[in-house]
Amino acid sequence: MPNDKWVLIGPVYPYKGGISHYTGLLYRALSKHKEVEMISYKMQYPKFLFKKEQRDYANDTFKVKDTRFLINTANPFNILKVAKGIVKMKPDKVIIQWWHPYFAPCYRIMISRLKRAGIPVTYICHNVFPHERFPLDKQLTAMALKKADNYILHANGEVKDLLSIKKDADYKVQVHPTYSAFNFENMDSDTARNRLGIDKTIKLMLFFGFVREYKGLKHLLNAVSILKERYYEDAEEMPVLYVVGDFDGNKDEYLAIIENKSIGNMVRIIDGYVPDKEVEKYFSAADLVVLPYESATQSGIVQIAYGFKKPVIVTDVGGLPEVVEDDVTGMIVKAFDDEALAGAIYKYFKEDKKASYTGGIKEREYRFSWDRMVEALS
Repeated sequence: MPNDKWVLIGPVYPYKGGISHYTGLLYRALSKHKEVEMISYKMQYPKFLFKKEQRDYANDTFKVKDTRFLINTANPFNILKVAKGIVKMKPDKVIIQWWHPYFAPCYRIMISRLKRAGIPVTYICHNVFPHERFPLDKQLTAMALKKADNYILHANGEVKDLLSIKKDADYKVQVHPTYSAFNFENMDSDTARNRLGIDKTIKLMLFFGFVREYKGLKHLLNAVSILKERYYEDAEEMPVLYVVGDFDGNKDEYLAIIENKSIGNMVRIIDGYVPDKEVEKYFSAADLVVLPYESATQSGIVQIAYGFKKPVIVTDVGGLPEVVEDDVTGMIVKAFDDEALAGAIYKYFKEDKKASYTGGIKEREYRFSWDRMVEALS
C-alpha cells in the first residue's frame, strides 16, 4: 500500500501553543490509517529569541507516545544527523509543520537530504509568511518551501503567497480542523461560570489567546465603549468582555484604553498563559467568542470555539470568512470598523442568535473534522 509509513515533524507536547496541539491531534488522526513516526525538537527556539518557558508539563492530553525529540533547530550537524536517520526509516512521506521563517535553514538542510533519497515532502502551512513581517522573511520562506513536493494550506488567501515563491506549487486548501480535545469534562455553562465566579445571567464575550497587535483587541475595547455609549442605557444589561491570554509585556497600552474609555466595569483581564486544562472553563462560560483581527491567515481560536459549539464574530481578513458562515455559524464584520463590530455584538445578543448559530456549527462538523484533513494529505 502506498504512503503506508509516514514521518510527522513539528512541535508536540510538552511544547506550548496551538501548533503543538494541532500536531498532536493530527498524529492521532493519521495513526488510525498509517504507521506514523513523530519527530519533534529537543531545542525549538534559542532562549535569546524566545525568553519565556517553551514547555508546559501541566497537562499531557495532547501527548504523543514515543515521540522522538531529536531536532536542534540551530545546529546543522544535528539536523543532518536527524535527516539521515529519517532516510534510514524509508518513509513513504514526510510531513512538516510550517509557520515561521526561523525554521527555514533547519528545514532547507533537512529537505535537501530527504530529496536526494527520493522521499516526498509535504508542508502544512499554517501561514506561508509570518503574521508580523520582517526583512528577508520572503527569501527565508522560499529557501525552505521551494524544495517540497506539495502543500496543505488552510485558507485560499494563502494561495497567492505560496505561488509568489513557487509558481507551479502543488497544493490543496483544507480548512483548519476543530479543536474538540479541550473538552475534558464536557462542562456546561453554569458549572464553568460557577468556577469562574461569574453570574449566570451575565452576557459574556471572550477574547482568547496571545495578545498581539494584529489581533485587534483595541478595536474590541473601542466597540465595548460604543456599546456602552449608544446601545445600553442600563449598564447591568451590557455584555461583559473577558480577555484571557498572555500580553507578553504590552498590557499597559490596553489598560490605558480601558481607563480612558471608562469601561473597567465591563472588561475583565486574565493575563498569562492558559494551561490546556484551564481552557474549557472560559469557552464553556462564554456566550460568544470575538476575533477582531486586523490581519490573519486562519485561527485556531475559531476552531476551539467550534469545538465548544460557541458562535463567533470575526473580521473579514485572511481565511476567517472561509470558516465562518455569516449569520449561520457567526457574524463577519469589516476589519478596523469598531462601530460595525459594536453593532454586530449588539445584534447577536438583542436577537438572541446563540441557539441558531450553535445549530449551524453542529450541522457543519464534518467539514472541520480531522478525517477531512487526513483525506487531504492522502
